[in-house]
Amino acid sequence: MIETILKEAGVLLEGHFLLSSGRHSERYCQCARLFENREQAKQVIAPVAKQLKEVDYDLIVGPAMGGIHAAYELSIQTGKRNIFIERVAGQMEMRRGFEIKPGEKVVIMEDVVTTGKSALEVAKVIEAYGGTVVALACIIDRRVTDVPFPIFSAIQLQEKTFSPDDCPLCQEGIPFIKPGSRKIG
Repeated sequence: MIETILKEAGVLLEGHFLLSSGRHSERYCQCARLFENREQAKQVIAPVAKQLKEVDYDLIVGPAMGGIHAAYELSIQTGKRNIFIERVAGQMEMRRGFEIKPGEKVVIMEDVVTTGKSALEVAKVIEAYGGTVVALACIIDRRVTDVPFPIFSAIQLQEKTFSPDDCPLCQEGIPFIKPGSRKIG
């Protein structure tokens, strides 16, 4: 059901993509499209909210850009406070008067997790303010590496990703596009 909704929402794209992780893929997950339709977003985030019922946490943090809408929808469904952390000059920072209180237990809510790089950067900011990351949640779990937190997702997709040196699409001369917001490198 979740995959059907994601397809209907135009989230799952096919082609040659440069991911925020620096890896290449034949599929891209444009989760921002999900939030054009509140009912579809609600249905996709609901399984994540349900899984988190057993987790003790105080705050949801969404990394900008992709995690902002997802964290907000999760906060609607769980009643938990949410904030976002954004990238400034290449570094994740907490701004806009947001606060993380020492001892607060935090769930990081992402759109897509591939390498977990953004989540790990956000975790460092959370920890610097005295918070503790208790889980990583996401819409789409397409991990190619382990993350040091329990992970809860709406769907797991076993997508192939490639290092730029081993990418068959590059070897075929197919140009890639970079639809994500994070600067690579």
